[in-house]
Amino acid sequence: MKVNKNIFIVMAILASAGWFACNKTENSPPGPYKLSYGDSIIYLKDQGADYIVSPTEHRDGNYSVFPEGLEINDVTGAINVSKSETGLRYRITHTAPDGTKTSAMVVLSGVTFPDRYHHFSQNDTMSFPVYNASGTSVLPVNGSVFDEGNTANSGGCSIRTDNGKINLAQCVRNGVFGAIPQNNVRRDFDIVYRLNDGSNKAQNKIRVRLYYYNTMADVPADVLQEMQARQDDGVFLRNGNAAEANAASRLSNVSKPRPPCVVIIAN
Repeated sequence: MKVNKNIFIVMAILASAGWFACNKTENSPPGPYKLSYGDSIIYLKDQGADYIVSPTEHRDGNYSVFPEGLEINDVTGAINVSKSETGLRYRITHTAPDGTKTSAMVVLSGVTFPDRYHHFSQNDTMSFPVYNASGTSVLPVNGSVFDEGNTANSGGCSIRTDNGKINLAQCVRNGVFGAIPQNNVRRDFDIVYRLNDGSNKAQNKIRVRLYYYNTMADVPADVLQEMQARQDDGVFLRNGNAAEANAASRLSNVSKPRPPCVVIIAN
């Protein structure tokens, strides 16, 4: 039986093309890396072991984070949520072996308190918690609990157990800064709380630092400098305004968001 040589030629060409196509697919470099953790907000979980969240896709290279407070594996990008500071917004950056950088913004759900001066002369005597690093997010107070174990209140830090508001004037009356308040007294308080949200009331905690000064003129240089940097940059919160667009270019100016600084100016 005679076989048409053209058929063999065509089959050879097709087979060769298929081999090259497969080989190209197997050896071609991956496309652009879209760094993601599946959601922009990660909730703490109560479980026996540490709660770990990994990138949806791993790539070779190095993972870094800003600001400080996020426990991350620099090789795999895995976040140990249980050992990280919650209530903050983080920028995670992946640097590929060829130097290409890709970033993603992630919020660890929880509360923080704004770094700000509270002027009692202007009736500014309350510090309000900020939820999920955004001034526009509504705190889920129904079913939530603040100061579990009564640690803060028993130490004089007057905090509402239903909504987390700190009554700074009552803190002063409670003698947090001494029977006669003295300049530059700094007190740290740990506030244990549970939120009725995606965390399913997992136990959470934040440390807050309260400062006391009679007047703005009494505020020392180190506090002025730290407060200036934190307030100007505002990179730890999603502000929802024009400043947000420029925040990424200024991230390197501030690196330590904890503890939040609540500064009382009595007069």
